[in-house]
Formats: sequence, structure tokens, C-alpha cells
Amino acid sequence: MEHHHTNRLVHETSPYLQQHAHNPVDWYPWGEEALAKAKAEDKPILLSIGYSACHWCHVMEHESFEDERIADLMNRHFVNIKVDREERPDLDQIYQYVVQMFGVGGGWPLTMFLTPDKEPFYGGTYFPPDDRFGRPGFPKVLEAVARYYRDHKAEIHQTTQQVKQGLQGLSSFQESSQPLNKAVIENAVRKLNNIFDETHGGFGTQPKFPNPMNLALFLRYWRASGHESYRRMALLALQKMAQGGIYDQLGGGFHRYSVDAHWLVPHFEKMLYDNAQLLRLYADAFRITKDPFYRQVVVETAGYVRREMLHPDGGFYATQDADSEGEEGKFFVWTPDEITAILGPDVGEIFCRAYGVDEQGNFEHGKSILHRVISPEWVAHEFGQKAAAVEQMLEEGRRKLFAAREQRSKPFRDEKIIVAWNGLMISALLDAAALLDDEAMQRDALRSIDFILTHLVRDDQLLHSYKDGPATIPGYLDDYAGFVGCLIDAFEVTGERRYLELAERFHRSTVAHFWDEVQGGFFLTGSEHEVLIQRPKDPFDHAVPGGNSLATHNLLRLYYYTGEEEHLQHAEKVLRLFRDQMEENPFSFGHMLCALDFYLETPREIAILGRRAAPDTQAMRRVVYETYLPNKILLLVDPAEGVGDAFAHLPLGEMTQLEGKATAYVCHNFACSAPTTDPVALANLLK
Repeated sequence: MEHHHTNRLVHETSPYLQQHAHNPVDWYPWGEEALAKAKAEDKPILLSIGYSACHWCHVMEHESFEDERIADLMNRHFVNIKVDREERPDLDQIYQYVVQMFGVGGGWPLTMFLTPDKEPFYGGTYFPPDDRFGRPGFPKVLEAVARYYRDHKAEIHQTTQQVKQGLQGLSSFQESSQPLNKAVIENAVRKLNNIFDETHGGFGTQPKFPNPMNLALFLRYWRASGHESYRRMALLALQKMAQGGIYDQLGGGFHRYSVDAHWLVPHFEKMLYDNAQLLRLYADAFRITKDPFYRQVVVETAGYVRREMLHPDGGFYATQDADSEGEEGKFFVWTPDEITAILGPDVGEIFCRAYGVDEQGNFEHGKSILHRVISPEWVAHEFGQKAAAVEQMLEEGRRKLFAAREQRSKPFRDEKIIVAWNGLMISALLDAAALLDDEAMQRDALRSIDFILTHLVRDDQLLHSYKDGPATIPGYLDDYAGFVGCLIDAFEVTGERRYLELAERFHRSTVAHFWDEVQGGFFLTGSEHEVLIQRPKDPFDHAVPGGNSLATHNLLRLYYYTGEEEHLQHAEKVLRLFRDQMEENPFSFGHMLCALDFYLETPREIAILGRRAAPDTQAMRRVVYETYLPNKILLLVDPAEGVGDAFAHLPLGEMTQLEGKATAYVCHNFACSAPTTDPVALANLLK
């Protein structure tokens, strides 16, 4: 294809940056060339941050960055830098924090104006090409900022000094003087309860995000306290989401969020990290309820990820776009005529009734988003059919519509392989594979660990992401913590000692490169990263579990495996550092609160002695993974290998197999139950 314009982004591997490579804007990637140009020419920097699955990023590109007149303004007055937030979460976090200091809600696309020294003095998010939505037009903003930079250097200096002072809040925390106790969690869940939607499930009104970490906290609190209402709330949210349009009723997997309160109309992008967290949460829902409804969501979501998001050599892609053929959601929506043409009039009518498709439509242009309106039993009653026959019709209808949908133009897929998100997905798939006894799923997860070890480790250090060749960006805290977590999970699922050794190795690197020796806690960036205007230490859980939360879980689990007191001390330091924020703002600390729950409840320590591949050993393992145990340590010990020195601190040294059979020991707080060779007896011990 012939292009009128080509800029420096054409040499980047990020799909998001490549999407802007033929804009008339003279884009630079973040780097020394752009920063030096800004200093040499005394021009302000226009920093635009987004990601490939972001709908409004595409809108702003089409409206402004492809417009010759607007591009000319940008090129004359600014050095223009485009950043993929998924490649540079450090830049994104700093400047998102700043834009909120300016009184603007954060989000993407992020549009920031910086001095040549990278210091921000003005910013916003999406700007339209002309005045609308109560926002000034982008050309007007560009001209005003350029003029202000030229004429008001003293005021800009004052602003940047205030910003730098405010940025101290990104990395400066003090340990709480209050105790780490159950009251922190009780106060947190009470506050979350106050914003829970009792009708549709979930938190708040609209837009509504899944918030899986807070739902996971509810389930943990129910398990620890016996308060049934928290179990009920979590399951209500999971049921309503899986019945709604936020869930892909044909292909499995979850979209990013719902624009309404009842989970009907989503923003259609699919993110690896959302599906990883929700996959694990629905697996827990199935463990708790034994309801096949939740099992189906697990099977379908894992199926979607392995079908659409898995690199041939292992590793999982980052995102799928919301748009196809220039329209948001086009790939996913239907009309009654389209459905009837594929299923026939009789089955088509039944399917449309079950999934809420009518002539009026519930989306744009008379199209409908599939969602479960009424149960198959009620559909059967309405149409005078047997429930089993309707179930079969709907299942066959879904298969046929899925096959037809596969012929449509698919949304763009960002094929970056990000270590942090892969860690989450590998953990989720290992968990689901153990629950479902699915060896192929487990192989895909373990293959992805090997992919990371092969392509994303350099000189014993992790790199952040991979796309079409050698990675270059050093790994962030989230990458290390996410990867260590999945290595621990791989050890638990397989019993293979090498995974625990790898987890310890990369955890040591995490502490060496990210731990704050002065205040405690982990910085987002490591010692190998570029020095920016601030070194952030992020305590929060955002859409993805925060690096400090993930690392704290790892520290606690590694402590129970290795007995190294330093692991426990570091975990306690992090929990004390963020204790008060957890209690005050639990909505943003879901995963950290789960770590506190692990710390306070202490895990069940389960050891299964037996030949690893033997049926009786696998039967025992299956019992463990069929039981909801949010706080557990699992050892699969092959007698030929022994327990090993790493577990010497646990009361397991005298364990023996009974009568040559797979034998389970369950310990808690350094007291162990009598050994058992009976899976039913083990299940009773774990209740």
C-alpha cells in the first residue's frame, strides 16, 4: 500500500505505534532523539499515550492525527511523542497521576504537554477536532499551549515545581502504627458492600467494570468469616456478568467493561489480564457451588484464550480491539434476519428469544448484543418444547453462529507478549487445567513459561514484552512479580522442583532491583530503567493486580515453602506500609487485601506423597483443586525425590507413604492431621 506520509514509528514493533506510522504528524517514539530535539529547538513536547485496543484512541487518531491541518499545527509548535502504555507503564503511571493533579479524570488517550526536561505543565485526555462534548477543540488547545509556552516561562516553571512536589506522593509512604488484623478486612468489605449493586451485581452504577479482585476478596471473607451475604454478592455479580453482553456468548471471554449498570452493552475490546482474573474467579465459583453454569464459563473462556490469544510457540497476546471494519462491536452483533438465515425460522425464533435479539435492537443500527434474557426452561415453556430439546437447540445454534461469525472480519489483535499479563494467564490456566483435569491446557500454560524463559530473559534479568523479535525494554515490577507467581503455581500443579527454583531466582532479582531499602515496598521501575522525573512506587491495584500486591503474595508463599524469614519480613513491611490506605480506600486494594487475608489466616499446608503421574496421586491432587482453598500450600512429593531441604521448616520431614499408596497430609499452624490415602477423607479434611 502506498502511503503519503511515513514517520519514525514505522521502525517500532508496537502495533499501537505502527498504527500511527503513516500519520502526517511527525511522531517520534520516546527516546533520546526526541528529547534532544525538544531541547535544541526549545519546543514543548506533546506526549500522546494510548494502546491498540483503546476505542477513543482510534477516534482521536482519525479525527486529529490524520488531519493535515491539525498535524501541521502539531509539527510546527511541538516535538510529538507517541507512547504505547503497555510498553511503558512507568511513563503512563507518572503522567496519569499528573493529569489528575491538574483536575482532569485520567484515561486514554492521554495528552500531556511537557517542557524539554520532561516536566508536565498542562494535559488532558481525548480532545475533539472542534469544540464539542464540553471540551475545547484540539487546534484551539494546541495554539493556546504553544502561545503559553512561548510567553509564560516563569509560570510554567512554577507549575512544574508544584508538580514535582506533588509527585512525591507516588513514592513516599510511611508504615502504619496500627496493627495488621482482621478489622482491616472487615472494614474494607463493609465499605465495598455499601457500593454493591444488589440488583445487577458488581460495584457502582455505570460504567461498570468486573472488579474481579474485590469479588475475590468477598469470597475469601466468606470463607474466613462464614458471612453468607458476601458469597451471595460475589456469585450474583458473576452470574449477571456471564449472562450479559459483557461476556461473549458465542466465543467465550469477557469484554473490557459495560457502559450500563446491567452488563448489557460493553466496550468490546478484550484484554488478556481481564480474562486471566475472571477465569480464575469463575473456577472458584464452580468449586464453591459445583454449578455447571460456572464450569461452562471456565471452559469457554479458557477456550477463547487458547484459540485466539496463544502464540504458536507459547505465550499469550495482549489484547483484541473493539472495532472491526471501522465500527465498534461490528464483529459481535446480530439482527434477527442474520440469525434466522443461519438457524432457520423455528430455531432462529427460539434463539432470538433466549438471547434478547429483536427488530429494534439493543445496540447501534438495529443490531443486538447477545445476552441471556431468560432461562432455557422458560423458553421451553413459552414455546411448548421440552427443556432438554431447547438446551440442545441453543447449544447447536451457538455453534452455528460462531462458525458463521468466524467468516467476518475479526477485530485487530495486538500481538505483544507482556510478561506481567502472561504470568496472570499462565496461573489462571494452570488452575483451570487442574480443576478440569485438562492436560492439554496445562501443557499450553507450561509451554508459555518456556517461551518467556527463552525469549524474555537476558543476562538473568526479565524483559517486559516481546513482539516479532528480541525484546529490549527491561522488565517492570509487575513482570517479575507476575512471573514469579505463575512459577510458584507451576510448582504446585506439577510438583517439579525446577519451577520453585526459578521462582526463588527471579524473586531474588525482584528484591535486588526493585525493593526500597529506605521505606520498604517495591518501586515500579528497577535499577536498569531510564531515570524519569519520579520513580513511582504504586501501592494500588488497578485493572491489573499491582506489583506490590503480587510480590506480597509471592513473599508469603515462598516463606511457607522455604522458611526464609526475610520473605516474611518483607511481606509484613509492605502490608504495614499500605495498611491505612487499604482500610481507607479498599476499592483500589482488592488484591493487597487478599494478601493480607493470606497473612492473617495462614495457609493450609497439603502434602501428597506418591509417584507424580500415578492415578492415585492425581486423584488426591484433583480433590485439592476441586476444593475452594484460597490460602493453601501444596506439595506433590515423589518418594523417589524426597521432600528436600527447602521444606525442612515444615512439619513434613517424617512423612511416609502408607501401604505404597498416594498419601495426603494436611497441616495448619504447625499441626498435622493423620495421613490418609482416601480422596473422600482428604476432601473432608479440606472443608
